[in-house]
Amino acid sequence: MNSSLSTSAEHGTASHSAARKARLLLVDDHPIFLQGVTAVLEPQPDLSVCGHATNTRDALRSVESLKPDLMLLDVSLDGSHGIDLLKDLKVYHPDLPVIVLSMHDETLYAESALRAGAKGYVMKRQPSQHLLEAIRKVLRGGMAFSEEITARMLNGASGRADGRNPLPTDRLSDRERQILELIGQGLSTRKISEALHISIKTVQAHRENLKVKLEMLDGLALNRFAVHWVETDRRSI
Repeated sequence: MNSSLSTSAEHGTASHSAARKARLLLVDDHPIFLQGVTAVLEPQPDLSVCGHATNTRDALRSVESLKPDLMLLDVSLDGSHGIDLLKDLKVYHPDLPVIVLSMHDETLYAESALRAGAKGYVMKRQPSQHLLEAIRKVLRGGMAFSEEITARMLNGASGRADGRNPLPTDRLSDRERQILELIGQGLSTRKISEALHISIKTVQAHRENLKVKLEMLDGLALNRFAVHWVETDRRSI
């Protein structure tokens, strides 16, 4: 009798523990990376992966059907951009916390991600423990950005100068940053058009805007700037 009650109680405790696991939706267009992150998260006693998505459409559908507690989102998605998805989520699912998990240095996209509604930004090259800490912090209602990014955003919001010289790229839109990055990676106008599913004329228009905003005399200067921007610390530009 006692043994039966004990087993039942243990089963109830185990079920309760499982029910308390936070459900995470992973959005990334690299299947191998999705498998790797899942392998890190699944053994955790308080976390579970409820689903994967590789593009914006599937991600929005998964949010509707799976009701995750948190989303891990890559910035670069096949045919779309993670920042755009963040903006959609802010409208349709404002209570869903999102952590951007990206290969890109935080100086490239973290501020845009924060403005778009992200609760954290973790670079893929950082240790898995850093990711786990960020997830748990955000699930508790906190933010998981570096001190530098947080300070810059707070100073900007309050109108105080933070002693940092404005970067040339601060004037760029999210799409312009994306195209500048692709230029820096050596992609031609046609390849950029194909990668982003926009017309060649649209890419050319963005290139012209980039030259104006970055005060570049010609396309060659823009290309050199883009390569330097991608390959070096953006804060030194």
